[in-house]
Amino acid sequence: MTGPFLGLLMLETRFPRVPGDVGNPATFDFPVRRAVVRDAVPRRVVQAGEAALLEPFVEAARGLVQAGAAAISTSCGFLVRYQARLAEAVDVPVWTSSLLLVPQLVAQGERVGIVTVDAAAFSPALLAAAGADASTPVEGLASGCTFQRALLDDEPRLDVAAAEAATVEAAQNLVQRHPGITALVLECTNMPPYADAVRRATGRAVHDITTLLRARVPAALAAPRGAPDER
Repeated sequence: MTGPFLGLLMLETRFPRVPGDVGNPATFDFPVRRAVVRDAVPRRVVQAGEAALLEPFVEAARGLVQAGAAAISTSCGFLVRYQARLAEAVDVPVWTSSLLLVPQLVAQGERVGIVTVDAAAFSPALLAAAGADASTPVEGLASGCTFQRALLDDEPRLDVAAAEAATVEAAQNLVQRHPGITALVLECTNMPPYADAVRRATGRAVHDITTLLRARVPAALAAPRGAPDER
């Protein structure tokens, strides 16, 4: 690959990544290079939040930047906990998670709710790392549902229909509990394939890691190295 590209820090997974998933090569129309961080399996990142994984992610980000990455992102929204450290470690924009959209949307007058892969593991520290208010409503996938198991247990098969239904159900539950919500942010980078279904079911605007990256990466690819960036 020649020329600048988005560097994507990937968890070590085997579950299928359908079109629209941040890890699917067909999702973006700009250059992407992926680097798998070994042993960063879903439960270690999402539920354990192991501090020992920070430096491997930092080293992988540095390697991508040295290879020509003009920006860095990740394949898991929970990696927002590493946002500050990764942004300090490299000289290109870093957007670890769709959660970074929350304060921006709030500043635009939206009332935001978050749909996450695992509400039990979703802590206020993640919102703080994103610069978001701790009171932001959050709804997770139904505990133990087929989609959640496929992701957290890293299963080799994915029931796409069940994944869509589970994502829609979580979003509907969220807006039922908080009917004033005007915009939804999908934390999980495996949920964007179902964003249109969520829009139809809830009537709300839906944002995710792919909408964030499509809005910001082209400018980063075009910018001279070392130019000011938005982090």
